[in-house]
Amino acid sequence: MSWLSRTATRAAAVLSAAALALFPQAASAQNLIRDTEIEGIIHDWSEPVFVAMGLEPDEITILLVNDQDLNAFATRGRILGLNTGLIMRTRTPNELLGVIAHEGGHIKNRHTLRDGAQSAGMQPFLMTMALGALAAVAGAPDAAAVLLANSQYFGTLSALRYMQGQEGEADVTGARALERAGLSGRGLLAFFENFRSQEVFSEARRFPYFRSHPLSSQRIEQLRPIVTQAEHYGVVDTPVQMAEHALVLAKIHAFMEPPIQTLRKYPESDTSYPARYARAIARYRGGETEVALAAVDELLAEQPENPFLWELRGQILFEEGRAADAVEAHRKSVELRPDAPLLHVNLAHALLESGRTDAVEDAIGHLKTAVSLEPENSMAWRLLGQAYARQGKEGEARLAHAELYFAVGDQQQAVQFALRARDMLEPGSMEWRRAMDIILSSGATEDDLRRLDEDTARRRPSVIRPTGD
Repeated sequence: MSWLSRTATRAAAVLSAAALALFPQAASAQNLIRDTEIEGIIHDWSEPVFVAMGLEPDEITILLVNDQDLNAFATRGRILGLNTGLIMRTRTPNELLGVIAHEGGHIKNRHTLRDGAQSAGMQPFLMTMALGALAAVAGAPDAAAVLLANSQYFGTLSALRYMQGQEGEADVTGARALERAGLSGRGLLAFFENFRSQEVFSEARRFPYFRSHPLSSQRIEQLRPIVTQAEHYGVVDTPVQMAEHALVLAKIHAFMEPPIQTLRKYPESDTSYPARYARAIARYRGGETEVALAAVDELLAEQPENPFLWELRGQILFEEGRAADAVEAHRKSVELRPDAPLLHVNLAHALLESGRTDAVEDAIGHLKTAVSLEPENSMAWRLLGQAYARQGKEGEARLAHAELYFAVGDQQQAVQFALRARDMLEPGSMEWRRAMDIILSSGATEDDLRRLDEDTARRRPSVIRPTGD
């Protein structure tokens, strides 16, 4: 697991052009986390449900928010956010999937876009949530954390409530999608029943999820027959899903909580795989590097083809300042999961910090792979700019920084770096054409560029060359 403040951002799905146009100044958040293993598990669970809804799974961005509050949201740009606090309060994979199905129902029914159905107070709330979510996939440090945390204060308190009809509609859409996917809606119903008491609390005491998703007995009772009378109501989570859910919880606990707390929760007497995984992470976070490495090596002896164990080994070594040693582990993780952009970024970062001059070209290759898989990965673009600068390729370095700012929605900076890159790149080359694309995306025309070039030429001092007499 990695924090956005120090590693790559994820553009897991394509953010809509309309959303980016709406929020061009999107920055990023410190409280968004990236973990290829957890993301993969959640996407694998969610895909059949999204398909059953008629949504394209690759167009849904699922954000993992490092927040202990029980909360989730769906907002513009087909963005679905899950707090780690909510994930950790789910008792089964089906409960978590039920929440995802409900939020997917909001996306499917376009509740996040129905401005006509929203009060004047609701609109700033949704816009702020959307801005924070878009910021999360960008790559700068603070804006999204503030926006996501404080969006509830925009508009009146009553405006934070979704229309009850929309909540019921999302419930039904989610439950029916679960049924069409051959899954039970039991978890969705159980999740709501588990927090039924929330309806009697004051707004201030309710979990954020139930402030923005008002719960009522009537709503639960309307959902109950739809779920219980469905053909697949009796379907239960598979042993594999249960094991994956336990792993997700163990990993979140280990990375988020103090090591001593993790070690109490997962004592040595617990010899399950998730518990040993959690203890290895806790030892590493507690500064017991050699103990942690030994624990990871024991797990690798059992699962030598597990890319995420190799990733963890590389992360431990890298953060201990042993970048050269980390390269081998990160390279193994990439070999096992070549389609995972974050693993390529990890390897490239270790290569660049290894101190080997011959590693730069290798790092560039992996960073190019990362951005081809995830074009909005700002960390990959930042590292690519650094790598090109080390090679003395200033044009390519500036183009990489233009791509970085283009990815996070800072068009002004993107164009400025693209203009600098354009002057340094071979006219007509692929890189030169890409710089031109970024410049022209701002609305500039070829005539504007021609006038800019002429103006620049006039401003440059004339060079008096000797006549050869």
